[in-house]
Amino acid sequence: MEDFSRAQKLGAEALGSFFLFVTVVGSGIMAENLAGGNVAIALLGNTLATGAILFVLIAILAPISGAHFNPAVTFVMLLRKEISVVDSALFVAMQLVGGLIGVWAAHIMFELPVFQFSEKARTGGGQWLGELIATFGLLFTILGTVRFRPEWVAPAVGLYISAGYWFTSSTSFANPAITVGRAFSNSFAGIAPADVTGFILAQFAGATLAWVATRWLFAPSPMIQNQGQN
Repeated sequence: MEDFSRAQKLGAEALGSFFLFVTVVGSGIMAENLAGGNVAIALLGNTLATGAILFVLIAILAPISGAHFNPAVTFVMLLRKEISVVDSALFVAMQLVGGLIGVWAAHIMFELPVFQFSEKARTGGGQWLGELIATFGLLFTILGTVRFRPEWVAPAVGLYISAGYWFTSSTSFANPAITVGRAFSNSFAGIAPADVTGFILAQFAGATLAWVATRWLFAPSPMIQNQGQN
């Protein structure tokens, strides 16, 4: 396996986050412009673009940085001791910086004010539970495919998030960095800044639960291990 420098890994996280965020916000703006007020059609357009870009970005950038693009993913990799504390902090910083630039680029492309705050309320127990479940499922998908079908990580994540847009009450942000980024966009994809904290707490709770669950579920049985050694 090729070895990449820290700078290359950070560049991959920043660039991947840029394209992920610009896709989420840009496709949301485009979908809303074309849907004629039909929210279901707008959400479908947003969904297809997001699932597709995740497939592409993970396929290209996973060999470099692991293609986190998400502080919740980085946090779980830290718990798994697959990344250092310093690198995890740098990854999160690059995810936020690259992502925010992506949000602003989407605004510029669609000739909207670059700097803005969302007015879209997304709060309440149902939405927080939706984010907890969405993030649990995302990490479950990532860790499960890494464990059993590593060649399927890119399609599995793209498909999971596409499904999550529709089966969760929150439309499956499942990413603390993109939650922050979407607070800076008063568009279809936005979230009011006051509602960001609740989403992020739910996301980290879901990620932690996924880490705990997969440590047990994916661990080989000690009895089977002993039989294999005999």
